[in-house]
Amino acid sequence: MAVKVIGAGVGRTGTHSLKVALERLLGGRCHHMVEIIAEPSQAAGWTDAVQGRDVDWQQILDGYDAVVDWPGASFWKEISAANPDALVLLSTRDPESWYRSASNTIFTPIQAAPPGLEEWFGVTMPQLLGERFCADRENAAAMIAAFEAHNAAVRAGVPAERLLEWTVADGWEPICARLGVEVPDEPFPLTNTTAETRELLGMPALR
Repeated sequence: MAVKVIGAGVGRTGTHSLKVALERLLGGRCHHMVEIIAEPSQAAGWTDAVQGRDVDWQQILDGYDAVVDWPGASFWKEISAANPDALVLLSTRDPESWYRSASNTIFTPIQAAPPGLEEWFGVTMPQLLGERFCADRENAAAMIAAFEAHNAAVRAGVPAERLLEWTVADGWEPICARLGVEVPDEPFPLTNTTAETRELLGMPALR
């Protein structure tokens, strides 16, 4: 099964809402970090990719019609090369609000990783961020610079006919137009708020 949509946008740019939307439009599964949390055995293949070993992207993404969020977003170039007919969707967001959301959720050290994912969250994901994004998660300026550099690299590296730049506020229409499908008669899904993400990761609520 070839991947039809490759989400190049990093975490906290509406990627979970995008996952739900793409599953609705494509009628299949969309990979997102929550898939690894639900199925820790997936971490092995992604760890090979993070550590620079040769991987079979069709095997890693077997059963998925799309991929969004980290870790996939950091491998947009490799996954795109393996799926040359796929749409590359760059989900974006105001950089400062992105960092604020990310620092309150996914950039906060996890006190108790889900069983089987201690090394994934404690070693592998920090390595991924350090090598393919930015290791200084508490430095707002550095992280925002990495965010903007990542997005610029996607814009420069993907031909216009394959690229869709999108925000959650854009909703269904641009995605449906590029996929050639009808716009659903329902609101665009808005999921994984900061509070929901903190709960998923076992973090206390913000006060």
